[in-house]
Amino acid sequence: MVSRSPHPALSCVDDFATSSTDALLLVGRILMSYLFLSAGWGKLTNVVGAAAYFTALGVPSPSVMSYVVGALEVAVGVALILGLATRYVAIVIFIFVLVATVFAHRYWIYPAEAQRAQFIQFTKNLAIMSGSLFLLVVGAGRFSIDAMLAKKQ
Repeated sequence: MVSRSPHPALSCVDDFATSSTDALLLVGRILMSYLFLSAGWGKLTNVVGAAAYFTALGVPSPSVMSYVVGALEVAVGVALILGLATRYVAIVIFIFVLVATVFAHRYWIYPAEAQRAQFIQFTKNLAIMSGSLFLLVVGAGRFSIDAMLAKKQ
């Protein structure tokens, strides 16, 4: 059933969203995955730099955490692209980004000249967390391993 907008001029947007849901979910997953893949790959290919950053943040065992966090980010990125265990990955993303925000983007504790940049990172993380909640609710869509596995049952 196609939902119609209460305003006739907007119904074409509703029709497009309804008819393109699975493709749009795939595009959204790919776009979100880029953030995690690039961040994770950056940590895994520059462990010294990531460990230095983690040390400055007070993260315990910063060298080990560079590998752990980098691998987790790459795994999340791959799972998003594939649409594999998407709802579980969405929960992992929410918790991971929440923890990252608490550790790294408490903009109010930074010097005045750094607060704007940290505020942007803070609000970006809120947007990622909200996106993960949407993924939790709607799942990966038809173009996913999740959908292929559901058909086999």
